[in-house]
Amino acid sequence: MEYAEIKDLESWAELNPYDVPLDKFDMSRPELYEANVHETWFKRLRDEDPVHYCAESKVGAFWSITKFNDIKIIDTNHKIFSSDGAIAIGIVDGDFNPPNFIAMDQPEHDVQRKVVSPAAAPNNLSKLESIIREKACLILDDLPTGETFDWVEKVSIEMTTYMLAILFDFPMKDRRKLTHWSDVTTSVEAVGNFSISAEEREQELMECLAYFQQLWHERAGNTEGFDFITMLANHPDTKDMIDDPMTFLGNLMLLIVGGNDTTRNSMSGGVLALNDFPEQYKLLREQPELIPNMVSEIIRWQTPLPHMRRTALEDFELNGKLIKKGDQVIMWYVSGNRDDTVIDRANEFVINRPKARQHLSFGFGIHRCMGNRVAELQLKIMWEEIMKRFSYVEVIGDVERLPSNFVLGITSMPVKLHAV
Repeated sequence: MEYAEIKDLESWAELNPYDVPLDKFDMSRPELYEANVHETWFKRLRDEDPVHYCAESKVGAFWSITKFNDIKIIDTNHKIFSSDGAIAIGIVDGDFNPPNFIAMDQPEHDVQRKVVSPAAAPNNLSKLESIIREKACLILDDLPTGETFDWVEKVSIEMTTYMLAILFDFPMKDRRKLTHWSDVTTSVEAVGNFSISAEEREQELMECLAYFQQLWHERAGNTEGFDFITMLANHPDTKDMIDDPMTFLGNLMLLIVGGNDTTRNSMSGGVLALNDFPEQYKLLREQPELIPNMVSEIIRWQTPLPHMRRTALEDFELNGKLIKKGDQVIMWYVSGNRDDTVIDRANEFVINRPKARQHLSFGFGIHRCMGNRVAELQLKIMWEEIMKRFSYVEVIGDVERLPSNFVLGITSMPVKLHAV
């Protein structure tokens, strides 16, 4: 069977990337991530063709940047590599592509980002810490010990959706709508049990817009709140955004995904990593004070958003390859985080890793993730509370993954808890 015709996951898992010609490598294929074989493919690219041109794919031609330092060069050079238009490849949009500040260049980017960033800033974390810990305790205390359940559904989704509702001051009774809209935002046309067409996606997101428009009108003129919607509705630079519904929707989509998918999948990925590296789990039980450092290692290891896209505004030479003006450039964070020329023992999960925060998962430059401290705080508190209650969160069945090149997602992970 030809490489391009492979459809089932078992065949993808068995396919040796060293048997595929380099000029046929297409790292946008979502099957690589669902089958969890992408790292072997990226290793070959890092070793043999770290600035790789894919001439043909369903998402068009693109450059794959796969090494840590090369990715950093692209990410910090926003004057040459534009974020305008789209930050990802392969997400269903058709002609429906609402703008948002991460997909904007200067000066528009900074204006909109600065309005909402205080909600996730360090000086607001103290207000959030007690809320996060209270919810984490409620979730963990309600879990069955010694019985099999889905960690993703019971813990990861519930915790991150609750926090997202706090950041938006969103009605708690409807908070699972946020999870759904996040999945819709990052959807592709065939995602296992979550299949959606471009038309259905647009309809769902317009419902999201209508819900938040109502919240906006309720909060305009009331500056007491410290949530994303109150800030946007009352700041001089963004108070007229309601008159541009697509820009409002685009920023909602960004904030929902940023607050949901990343932390949700790191919360699941950390459990899986500790099961895959049992000696590290033993070390964690012996030294729970390593949790803050482990959180950074989890985020590196999982790399919840595997890539970001840029467009070259002028010709640029990188490692002897000429990236031409107008070319699509993909920074594969998930590959750079395994670059063993920069990160020692990059293919190992090491909870006491020195300088663990020096990873690519949050990006660099003006587009660095503004919610990074909130994400780290959620994971830190959750693991502190887990270790008080359970000696072992044991993964006992097959893990199901999202067929996506933009969200490195775990959709189901059966576990069994062992009490302390």
